[in-house]
Amino acid sequence: MNDLGGHMNPAVTFGLLLSRKVSLVRAIMYMLAQCLGAICGFALVKLFQKSCYEQYGGEANVLAATYKTCVGLGTEIIGTFVIVYTIFSATSVTS
Repeated sequence: MNDLGGHMNPAVTFGLLLSRKVSLVRAIMYMLAQCLGAICGFALVKLFQKSCYEQYGGEANVLAATYKTCVGLGTEIIGTFVIVYTIFSATSVTS
């Protein structure tokens, strides 16, 4: 796989690291950049949308009262698997 960057999130980068498609140093650098990007995004939202940020208490994603935490965690795990699997399938070199 030609590594052009563009990793969606640390889960994708971690999957590529486990499959030895990126080196450990590159994976760490990507994950740091992704986390720093998330922090910068948070700062921009707080700066430009302060009223909305304060209205929701800084939370963008909250489970509905009818769902348990384990259901939310399971959904996140399945969604992450689907994203990583899709990227691996799309970048597979087999025909």
